[in-house]
Amino acid sequence: MPSYMFQVSYNAAAVKAMVEHPQSREDAARKVIESLGGKLKAFYFAFGPSDVVLICEMPDNVSAAACAMAVGARGGMAKFETTVLMTTAESVEAMKKAKSASYTPPQ
Repeated sequence: MPSYMFQVSYNAAAVKAMVEHPQSREDAARKVIESLGGKLKAFYFAFGPSDVVLICEMPDNVSAAACAMAVGARGGMAKFETTVLMTTAESVEAMKKAKSASYTPPQ
């Protein structure tokens, strides 16, 4: 299954709710990912532009997009970004394929 990185930022109301009622959000993330046929591989709270970073496997891009839409539609998020991840083997295949690509740079 393809791997994805989800980067999430909570809105102020969600942060307030978590401060008032401390809770793990990992189980909620696992539930939505698994309901769409995926598997949660890692869940981290983070400093910086994202509050949470998740690594998961999803069956396909449609399922990954559905996850982002389902979470976003329920509120609580200020940002939900999805990044498709490649294995090292996939990146080597891309490098090999790039050798035969026809491209003319701007002149």
